[in-house]
Amino acid sequence: MMPSRRLRVGVVGCGLVAQVMHLPHLRELSDRYELAALCDVSPEVLAHCGQRFEVQRRHERWEDLIDPSLDALLVLTSGSHAPIAAAAADAGLHVLVEKPMCLSVAEGRTMVEHAGRAGVALMVGYMKRYDPAYARLRQEVEQIADLNLVRVTTLESPLEPYVLHHRLLRPQPLPPQLNAALEADDAERVRAAIGDADPLTARAYRWVLLDSLVHEYNAVRGVLGEPDRLDFADIREGGLTTVMSFGATQCLVTWADLPGIARYEMELAFYGPYRRVTLSFPSPFLRSMPTLLTIEGGERGSPRSWSTVETTSFEEAFKAELVHFHDCVTQERRPETDGPDGLADVALCEAVAASHRDRLPRERPSQPSLIEIS
Repeated sequence: MMPSRRLRVGVVGCGLVAQVMHLPHLRELSDRYELAALCDVSPEVLAHCGQRFEVQRRHERWEDLIDPSLDALLVLTSGSHAPIAAAAADAGLHVLVEKPMCLSVAEGRTMVEHAGRAGVALMVGYMKRYDPAYARLRQEVEQIADLNLVRVTTLESPLEPYVLHHRLLRPQPLPPQLNAALEADDAERVRAAIGDADPLTARAYRWVLLDSLVHEYNAVRGVLGEPDRLDFADIREGGLTTVMSFGATQCLVTWADLPGIARYEMELAFYGPYRRVTLSFPSPFLRSMPTLLTIEGGERGSPRSWSTVETTSFEEAFKAELVHFHDCVTQERRPETDGPDGLADVALCEAVAASHRDRLPRERPSQPSLIEIS
């Protein structure tokens, strides 16, 4: 079945994830998308991507990109996506933003409000949610009676070994004045989110919670719904741990930075008395590597047990995410990972930072209206 129409799309931010994933997949999905315009603060990267993907319209300022000739905007920048997403929505453009959605609950509310007022789709790029193996995980977890433990483990590893084989142009250093302005803007947005936090907490909030663990939190919420309670949060150099309660189910999330070995690991494991299900994700920069689903069972009172490892698909999750965005825009459907969904993850990250600082639990931590800064 052919897609209903092609979307004219502009891309803001032509860095790593754009060059490795989004731009190649947009070209592969030429029946759904026309890549009409590019924007990046680096002239070298902009010229490289414009030539490689045959895009003539190029801008160094995102403000110059937004106009009614486009149908949608992909916001792939490393800083806050809120100003660009709000302006795009006001211009009537549908918006797909990479994670993190934004840097604070307040920014996220603004994004949701602008998209709602304009009647456009606002989708957050949680590609793991569009992995076919993740859909199978949800099916299997539904069969676990008395789910009592969820364990999420991320072992972060060096990025370079996973991207060196890609055709990738890294930008030259930005002019000092521009770089300083971008860093100051980022720091001010983080301060607005979590207050005058110590350097460890501020760094972990920005580069661990928002940059990495939003994926893990979102994946868990996609299976279990909203957590009732954030019981514990601890941030340390090179690591972060949270404990949450989903009814009677305890969820332990552990992130560790292990820079000495190029062996990225990310697992979601769900445990019941008679069934265990584990989803193991490869590095997100290895295109079409399968996500493995392990299903374990056994017989009570017997030594008999079994384990099955399933390769569900070789479909690339980033590509499936773009197909979903197109379907939502052209068929007026609500995205699976829409603005409110992404906002809940930012709220949870704010709650983790606050709980680490005062060592107190938080009730309903993913509900934005209940977040308190201490």
